[in-house]
Amino acid sequence: MENATRAYFDKRGEVLVKNLRRRHFDAYYCADRAAALSKVLELIPEGSTVGWGGATSASQVGVQAALNAGNYQTIDRDPVSDPAERTKLMRACFDADYFITGANALSLDGQMVNIDGVGNRVGLIVYGPKHIIVVAGMNKVCPTLEDAVKRARTVAAPINQQRFGLPNPCTGTGVCADCLTETSICNQILITRNCKPAGRIKFVLVGEELGF
Repeated sequence: MENATRAYFDKRGEVLVKNLRRRHFDAYYCADRAAALSKVLELIPEGSTVGWGGATSASQVGVQAALNAGNYQTIDRDPVSDPAERTKLMRACFDADYFITGANALSLDGQMVNIDGVGNRVGLIVYGPKHIIVVAGMNKVCPTLEDAVKRARTVAAPINQQRFGLPNPCTGTGVCADCLTETSICNQILITRNCKPAGRIKFVLVGEELGF
């Protein structure tokens, strides 16, 4: 990474951490993936039950692999192909001690935007485990909440759709069509603007480009 980009992320990260803490989130800035992995593991006591959704950023940091290899009880749907079993594991995450997720976008004033097809991830963020850990690269940070919503819908969702390959308009065009298809992956849009109870949601911001 160029020094100018790193300095930009570092300074922007400092501002975002302050604004997240003002909204009663716990927030930490880590300069790189190695530091981020260390921070996430520091936040989760050994023996804890830990689940995750499709958290690409956390995976790039190495969180899921470290948890599966460590002294934790993991709820890992990733290797499961049977839809019924995957759904069972997704529901089991509501009773986990910790849930690992990402963010589709963050506004610089400290608000998070996530967009979901099934809704398990946003449901868990709203009223799931006692502890939520969000791993997010600084490429997800937008100047305003309006920009963050736009990023979630017009950048993150169409890129994710390329992975899923469902018969939605953006599969072919890469452009959001504001679709109402039965297979849409944009059915719930969650804005998390404040943390209650305080500290339940913890952000580990990474001074790199991660996820989509």
